[in-house]
Amino acid sequence: MSTTQSTRPPVPGTLQATMLVAEREIVTQIRTKSFLISAAVLLIGVLASIVIGSMLAGREGDPTRVAVVPDVASVVSEVEGLEAVPASDDATARALVEDGEVEAAVIPDSSGVLGIRVLALDSPPEDVLAALSATPEVELLGTEAPGFGLRFLISLAFGLVFMMSAMTFGGTIAQNTVQEKQSRIVEILLSSVSARSLLAGKILGNSVLAVAQTAALAAVSVAGLMVIGQDEMLGALGSPLVWFVLFFIVGFVLLAAIFASSASLVSRIEDTGPVLTPVMMLTMAPYFLVIFFNDNDTVMRVMSFFPVSAPVAMPVRLFLGEAAWWEPLVALGILGVTTAAVIAVGAKIYERSLLRLGGRVKLREALRAG
Repeated sequence: MSTTQSTRPPVPGTLQATMLVAEREIVTQIRTKSFLISAAVLLIGVLASIVIGSMLAGREGDPTRVAVVPDVASVVSEVEGLEAVPASDDATARALVEDGEVEAAVIPDSSGVLGIRVLALDSPPEDVLAALSATPEVELLGTEAPGFGLRFLISLAFGLVFMMSAMTFGGTIAQNTVQEKQSRIVEILLSSVSARSLLAGKILGNSVLAVAQTAALAAVSVAGLMVIGQDEMLGALGSPLVWFVLFFIVGFVLLAAIFASSASLVSRIEDTGPVLTPVMMLTMAPYFLVIFFNDNDTVMRVMSFFPVSAPVAMPVRLFLGEAAWWEPLVALGILGVTTAAVIAVGAKIYERSLLRLGGRVKLREALRAG
């Protein structure tokens, strides 16, 4: 008589369990309509802001229309910022000015020092006079420093992308952790995978999503800059953008570990406020600091080596040419060591708090628990 013996499926190893949890996190997110819609709106918004901003800037910088007679046509045609409108003679040029079709007219004047005269309706055309003024050629011995507007724009872009990605996907990790505790699904999960594998999978899965979204934003931004013909800015962004991706990956893992371990201390969504507020402030701080102090070399230098703010401050300094070649290497090393230490501590908190239901677990208790 033969007997059949039921076999249990093998328990997955640490790496396999981590990959399974990561796959679950990714699939769950991309199947959510709200995630897909928000991602599409964000990408379209970035592309539209680049193109529309360029159109508005171009509209504001349209050349000034100036009537010219044949004798002085060459004088205006060679000047940048002026559009020459042909006029057959002086009388026609005057009529164009009086009718408002042009801002000014340039006619020959044999009695003048320059041999030309500018006609205007009711006030001197300052932009025309400035364009016609002769200025000596300037040779810059150093690298031209970016203006305040460009400095602010780059700081805003790097800071906003890092903050939004960290808060969006870090918040997702925290919310899923608390929901799994509140519904007691975590007990089922821990019967198949270890707490450390669960934590690693959540961080890995959401890191993949965050990096993918950031890469999509970068691709859309590059496409937008190519469409509007900003090849020079695109070239200047190349190296800082690569460093931003490297810092972003490590920096996001750091914040994701803090989000997950903090959320494991509570068992209800209503109790997440006190434990996640400090993490939110830590995530938002680099954005506001780099916006307010982007022109302060001392503050930016300190921020570029501080682990939480380095992913934003260091790429900004690299774009501005204010960082030496070795600085991003040292900053990335500090960030990596800090991230490893935070993951080690966060894993202990996560592992020791995940099955403790009811009230909020105090941080000191989670660290001391055996």
